[in-house]
Amino acid sequence: TGLAELKRLGRTLKRRAADILAFFTRPGTSNGPTEAINGRLEHLRGSALGFRNLTHYIARCLLESGGFRPVLHSQLR
Repeated sequence: TGLAELKRLGRTLKRRAADILAFFTRPGTSNGPTEAINGRLEHLRGSALGFRNLTHYIARCLLESGGFRPVLHSQLR
């Protein structure tokens, strides 16, 4: 019924109250950067048919989102 969903919503709001209120105490807060990265990854997923394995796809996602930090092999340091 609708009552169960309403109770669940109430519990969620109560549990996340600090997060919700923090949005209003921090002016200029935006999820824009997160959405921008998400859009780039969605575009990449659409063109991901050519990737041979999941490791290559994950590496490309990290590269596109700016989270790729190349590390030299331990023997090459």
